[in-house]
Amino acid sequence: MTKPNANIKAFLNNFLGPNLGYLMEQFEKYKEDPLSVEQDMRVIFEQLNEEDFIEAGITVPVPNLKAPIVESEKILAAVKLAENIRTYGHLAANIYPLGNQKPDVTHLELKSHGISEEDLKNLPSEILTKNSPSSFQNALEAFVYLKEIYTKSIAFEFDHVHDLREKNWLMERTEDSRFRTNLTNEKRKGILKRLVEVEEFEKFLHKTFVGQKRFSIEGLDAMVPLIDEVISEAVIDGAENINIGMAHRGRLNVLAHVLNKPYEKIFAEFQHAPNKELVPSEGSTGINFGWTGDVKYHLGLNRELDGDHSVRARISLANNPSHLEYVGAVVEGFTRAAQDDRTKPGYAEDNSKSALAILIHGDAAFPGEGIVAETLNLSRLKGYRTGGTIHIIANNTIGFTTESADSRSTRYASDLAKGFEIPILHVNADDPEACVAAAIFAAEYRYVFQKDFLIDLIGYRRFGHNEMDEPMTTSPQMYSLINKHPTVKEIYAKSLIERGVIKQDELAELEKQIRNRLANANDKVSMIKKDTEISVPEPPKFKKEHESIITKVPLKKLQSLNSELLQWPKEFTVFNKLEKILQRRSDALGENGKIEWALAETLAFATILADGTPIRLTGQDSERGTFAHRHLVLHDSQTGETYSPLHHFSSAKASFAVYNSPLTEAAVVGFEYGYNVFSPETLVIWEAQYGDFANAAQVIFDQFIAAGRAKWGQKSGLILLLPHGYEGQGPEHSSGRVERFLQSAAEKNWTVANLSSAAQYFHLLRRQAAMLSKEEIKPLIIMSPKSLLRNPLVSSTAAELSEGEFKPVIEHFQADRDDKKVEKIVLCSGKISIDIAEQVKESDSYDWLQVIRLEEIYPFPADELRGIVAKYENVKEVAWVQEEPKNMGVWNFVEPRINEIVPSGMKVEYIGRRRRSSPAEGEPNVHKLAQTKILQAALTRVEKGGLHHG
Repeated sequence: MTKPNANIKAFLNNFLGPNLGYLMEQFEKYKEDPLSVEQDMRVIFEQLNEEDFIEAGITVPVPNLKAPIVESEKILAAVKLAENIRTYGHLAANIYPLGNQKPDVTHLELKSHGISEEDLKNLPSEILTKNSPSSFQNALEAFVYLKEIYTKSIAFEFDHVHDLREKNWLMERTEDSRFRTNLTNEKRKGILKRLVEVEEFEKFLHKTFVGQKRFSIEGLDAMVPLIDEVISEAVIDGAENINIGMAHRGRLNVLAHVLNKPYEKIFAEFQHAPNKELVPSEGSTGINFGWTGDVKYHLGLNRELDGDHSVRARISLANNPSHLEYVGAVVEGFTRAAQDDRTKPGYAEDNSKSALAILIHGDAAFPGEGIVAETLNLSRLKGYRTGGTIHIIANNTIGFTTESADSRSTRYASDLAKGFEIPILHVNADDPEACVAAAIFAAEYRYVFQKDFLIDLIGYRRFGHNEMDEPMTTSPQMYSLINKHPTVKEIYAKSLIERGVIKQDELAELEKQIRNRLANANDKVSMIKKDTEISVPEPPKFKKEHESIITKVPLKKLQSLNSELLQWPKEFTVFNKLEKILQRRSDALGENGKIEWALAETLAFATILADGTPIRLTGQDSERGTFAHRHLVLHDSQTGETYSPLHHFSSAKASFAVYNSPLTEAAVVGFEYGYNVFSPETLVIWEAQYGDFANAAQVIFDQFIAAGRAKWGQKSGLILLLPHGYEGQGPEHSSGRVERFLQSAAEKNWTVANLSSAAQYFHLLRRQAAMLSKEEIKPLIIMSPKSLLRNPLVSSTAAELSEGEFKPVIEHFQADRDDKKVEKIVLCSGKISIDIAEQVKESDSYDWLQVIRLEEIYPFPADELRGIVAKYENVKEVAWVQEEPKNMGVWNFVEPRINEIVPSGMKVEYIGRRRRSSPAEGEPNVHKLAQTKILQAALTRVEKGGLHHG
């Protein structure tokens, strides 16, 4: 804080509202004890006295003050009163439709501030607010005005917003006399029509499809016009994509009225009628269903909004499983993908106003699910920000059968958002005009500040968790109130009739029209002939998926790229040790050069970018690489500035975005999945810091990535890099849990690979990029290396990149050998294959052995493996070798498949650690001993009598 200059009045007038109150409060403390305030405050107050405040008039001159000290105390009390109204008004607000929460007016009482109505009459209104109507004569009128604003059916919480510009904007916008007063009668009629549609739709479903689950919106009906208004405002502000994520509560109503999903299609899903005979309404397109499908209240939809030819927008409701809140991260990924321009080299340029995310949360799930905090944390990060998400808590004050007192430790469901300085409005769902005003407020804030905003829409749930539950058994008091409570449509219609906006017969005619529409739609579906037999859709069959894909790159092109990627501006100072490491790559593509893992990756990225395919790579240390191997972003050792060669090489034709992510898995993986689904032409890669960190994203793997296509027809080409391999570093960072991905592997839903050479990685990345535009694209899970990153046996030659291709199966011994001498086949995958390779460098001693590396585990390369095994006619033993415990790793997946391939009468043996509950040993020496025993067993020869010898 700077010292006040000679113009004391000008200095004091810099302080308004709560800030002025704080200054005066500190001044009062200073007068009692100068040491009770901070040093910078004391410097200022040493130059001030009461007369200075009076002469400055605070915000306007205060005339005829004969007792300056007494009057300054009253002024301070008045300012504090206004501050308390703004800060604590929400406690007294009318935001609970059922009236079952007692308002707390303690902070708003005049007596508690030592001030009276007469005192306020003698003070100017500007003491309390500068945003009041000019007709106010004194502070008492301003007090009444503020109290009404802050305690009606919208409650405001923004005291936790620390940015002064934002806080002043929020305060001025709240206290603007035009707030909530600018709705035309036509607008009011439109809101009523929407409420009638919402209510009649739910009533029709309830009556027509008795006992079927629908998770109705009733009690939160105003959410639909609220969403309508947010979308309308966003489109006016330039949004071309609106992406919505929500759970099941009210989802069918949002599909019907926000996404324009035809009633016929919804009723067909209730009646199990064939949707293919129903034509979507104009301007509405359905999703592509997968072959297993999903329940109707999980499905999403896209809608093309085409109003007046000058405004076009796409509205998407994301498919969502019953794992509440996880879709939020996916929708954020959708939205960032919609905002990014990936057509130019460098980082993708984001235009945050071109797309908007709307996330609808449950009041129990918002504070209860950790994924919410993870996703909120992304909102201001450069790699994940989307220019502000509008959050809506669909707050029916109960979660399943659990009431609020048992489901959270905070006063409000929204309190988590305060830690991220997100402004919050609590809105009474029985006041639809307040809901529309809140929507406009949120959209304006987002447009101005490009930050998140939260609307806590407080209503109730008219029925149980689903329509088969009886809520009176667990919440009798709440449901006694609900059963007597009129619907919001009834409340609002009565209000409009009383105000002369609409007549009773107009309302009756509107209700009749909507009921007829619903009945006609249902009749249309009922007349459709049902199939007598249920046909089960089959997944698509893809044959020879990779046959036409060429991943090799001419040597001269690779050499040219490598040379360019080792250049940076002359004035850019790379850390000297790193510079030496990087410059070693200059000879890697020469005659005797070796290409290690990181260089193979960089060259793959460069060639993919040169082909015009954008790339996005994120992970907790992806710029440098967890194991200090990648260095895609260089840091100037003197200035700290950054430079990425992949942004500047001459043949780049698309964006390359690499970001270090927060220490988060579920939200980041969900985000990257969403980004990839929305921009399928982009090679999107998520890298775990360690493979086992993927555990924390298991819901995203299970519900979205593994099954999204089967359930929803939602394609993805996402790549997951999961460092995997046993280096004696303990159980936590050894295993990427490959067994879990293989357990979910079916119907060619993804590729699971465990690679043993840099060239294999190069070709697999390029193959995935080339597949992005193909129907058979699927996610790719790679068990990536740690210690092998720099192992010479993993390095590849330039020829393997320029002339080779990806091989799902590799034979270790490839020189001319006598196949008839081979008596033992060892099958393995990943790091253990390199451990074996280090033991069998002298190939002449192992003419009885062949080691086969399974590089692609799923889809299982049965044909390739069968052809290799068939060459060895005299095999006496086939063994699977792995470093993971027997109940983990690849064994349980490959054992039945290998047994179908080996010679008749032979059974594949297991060599590895015994079954365990923990993935690996915690003591390095114990690990080394176990690893040695595995290798010895693998390299033991079979005697004629069935015995082994070393």
